[in-house]
Amino acid sequence: MKVYTAKKWDLSNLQGISDNTLQMHFGLYEGYVKNTNLLNEKLNEIRAAGKAAGADPSYAELVRRLGFEYNGMVLHEYYFDNMTKSPKDLTSGKLHDALGAGYGGFDAWKKDFMAVGGMRGVGWAIAYLDPSNGQITNHWITLHEDGNVAGFKPIVVMDAWEHAFIRDYAPAERSKYIEAFFANINWAACEARLP
Repeated sequence: MKVYTAKKWDLSNLQGISDNTLQMHFGLYEGYVKNTNLLNEKLNEIRAAGKAAGADPSYAELVRRLGFEYNGMVLHEYYFDNMTKSPKDLTSGKLHDALGAGYGGFDAWKKDFMAVGGMRGVGWAIAYLDPSNGQITNHWITLHEDGNVAGFKPIVVMDAWEHAFIRDYAPAERSKYIEAFFANINWAACEARLP
């Protein structure tokens, strides 16, 4: 069984996202890693004992919970990976053009992505690449596992759960957090996700 290890990021002194928020957020991410490992371990024990049965509510709940924990781990890794304390503006290039292609330009894409991220509720704003046609589209993902498009590749990932900003901004100030997120995007990391 693969055992996952929590990754580490040096993101201190970001613009508009405090170190206090990041430390709390890293701890939450580490919980997803721990729970992913724990669920895999429990499920492997059940399977090894030959007791895996869809009609067994405890087995079914463990399987259902696994998607939430796995995606919580993976989406946080995308999120922290696409942030930097040394940001550079994205004004041209492959990623700039790819993001804007389906929206009439980069600025229109950004406005739409910010609108998705500003929706009420807990979730994620993700710009996904459709590998079948190369188009990037913005999506709202709820509870980590609800709304992910099968086979699509995350390119830009923003955590829009309140824990990502509540220590820095009031819930009604989500737009300020979104601006802070954009001020810290590692565009090179996002571009590296393109084929």
